[in-house]
Amino acid sequence: MSRYVKIATVAPRPPRVPPDIKPQAVVDFMMEFWRGKLGQVLPDKPDLIVVPECCDRPAPEGFSLEKRMAYYRQRGNQIQEFFAQTARENNSYVVYAAVREMSDGSWRNSIVLLDRQGDVAGIYNKNHPVMEEEHDKAGILCGKDAPIIECDFGTVAGIICFDLGFAPLLEKYTQAKPDLLIFSSMYHGGAVVQSWWAYSCRAHFVSAVAGLPSEIRNPYGQVLATTTNYRDYAVGTVNLDCCMAHYDYNWEKLDALKRKYGAQVTILDPGYFGSVLISSETDEITATDMAKEFEMELLDDYLARELVRQQDPANIEK
Repeated sequence: MSRYVKIATVAPRPPRVPPDIKPQAVVDFMMEFWRGKLGQVLPDKPDLIVVPECCDRPAPEGFSLEKRMAYYRQRGNQIQEFFAQTARENNSYVVYAAVREMSDGSWRNSIVLLDRQGDVAGIYNKNHPVMEEEHDKAGILCGKDAPIIECDFGTVAGIICFDLGFAPLLEKYTQAKPDLLIFSSMYHGGAVVQSWWAYSCRAHFVSAVAGLPSEIRNPYGQVLATTTNYRDYAVGTVNLDCCMAHYDYNWEKLDALKRKYGAQVTILDPGYFGSVLISSETDEITATDMAKEFEMELLDDYLARELVRQQDPANIEK
């Protein structure tokens, strides 16, 4: 059953604030800044809005670590509540990505996913804070979990900046297979790496990278929508009702699937992968059920079957 989700990525550079500004004035400044930035995409009525890592942290020029920590303590949950109000008023899931103080006085760098009512749907704490800059200087502790967050449109997993370089986190998500990966960041990480995460997890991928290209990708890593040098926001629609099948032993079945369902199914062949993305364009049947109807072996099942065969001693060279 088609699951269309309209996604907005909003990725401006951090704004500068006056060097002598008081902490509460910074809070007010950042809320006004984000009121304008989020207002760019609200007319499109997105289901999900994604923003960069540390979205409410001013640019570092003239804003020392000491000032930043004083601001964070003054801020508390004020800006999260502003984002929650935006979610409620616009019936949208909204990412609030920020450094947060815990009840024990320790700190986390987090993605807080707010649901359409402004309530917390789930939180991902950055597993890999930058060692010196975040951990040693700012006291930000490593997150230990990789939660899969349930939304009304599907499942979501978080990635923050430095996390993108670590295979153990990727492996957790590869096993969990969320529908959508959210990447909030200060660095891009490279198109190849972003695409590899999308492909490895068989997931759509949305990035919000402060001041840099921020894209929505399909499970092959192909860009569906992107910010530009003119606009620091982009909006695109994805269909999360999809599955991947290898071409091996499925050629005729794919042809038969298309003949039966016509425009009710999209079969995307990106070339070179040896596989296709099957998407249901109808509410009557899911993409996975379409594949089952024609007895197709999905990509991961096919690869798993080969691994079992390869690991059988009878099939290994002496």
